[in-house]
Amino acid sequence: MNAEALADFLENENIEYRQNEPMRAHTTFKIGGEADIFIIPASPAALIYAVKKCNELEIPYFILGNGSNLLVSDGGIEGAVISLSGINSIISDGEKITCGAGAMLSSVCLKALSLSLTGLEFAYGIPGTAGGALYMNAGAYGGQTADVIESAECLTATGEIKTLKKEDMRLGYRSSVFKKGGLIIISLTLALKKGDKTEIKAEMDDLLNRRKQKQPLEYPSAGSTFKRPEGYFAGALIEKNGLKGLTVGGAQVSEKHAGFVINRGGATAADVKALIKKIQKKVFENDGVMLEPEVIFKGRNGD
Repeated sequence: MNAEALADFLENENIEYRQNEPMRAHTTFKIGGEADIFIIPASPAALIYAVKKCNELEIPYFILGNGSNLLVSDGGIEGAVISLSGINSIISDGEKITCGAGAMLSSVCLKALSLSLTGLEFAYGIPGTAGGALYMNAGAYGGQTADVIESAECLTATGEIKTLKKEDMRLGYRSSVFKKGGLIIISLTLALKKGDKTEIKAEMDDLLNRRKQKQPLEYPSAGSTFKRPEGYFAGALIEKNGLKGLTVGGAQVSEKHAGFVINRGGATAADVKALIKKIQKKVFENDGVMLEPEVIFKGRNGD
């Protein structure tokens, strides 16, 4: 891998980067080995330059949001990780909000609140970015990103800017066209509605309190570990099988909410993966349901 050539290019273009960057510092699980090179473009133009150079040098790259639904292997990530954290603008136009893919969802929700715009309350407290929410079609408490998305500006594999309308995004349960690869979300436009600021704030506060009461937010995790199986709830199946508190190394099935695998301290990616397999095996044996991870696995050598 021609990492030095990439580093020289980034240096010349004044694009921030770090070499051998520990990914545990960039995931909500607080787990993960080193990325060979970690790039932080501060603008869409810098993102385009970085992606084009990676392609030119045949260096594999991975696009990172807030790392809130991600388990990085203990061996780290080969090639480049491109963080969108610097592409975080939030601007409004009437009842629409356009934000950079790296804008934190919480910040976008607070912007909507300040403008008395309703529709995003469900997302308050989800620890991800706007781009990550669209990528996963994130949802909670009866709402999902598909309900409010209007369009998104994307970078294609050939380096062109393309605008996708909602109908082109193939949004489903925790899925979208973006998960198929080939498109990088740069910015997105949300279509909201005028509402009562007091009612919007009350709803946001209520949902945040419900999260705090029911979810193990005091420990690092990647959020819900498994997708909801049709006709069931993953957490209920896991609890029914007596798996609350089950531990492998530093990883544990949360005693507060069985749908979460948490990092009790010092957990490795190997610990988490072994625990996930134990959960899947037990639930399948007893209930005939194969739980599918919602967490995205990323790492060196396909681990």
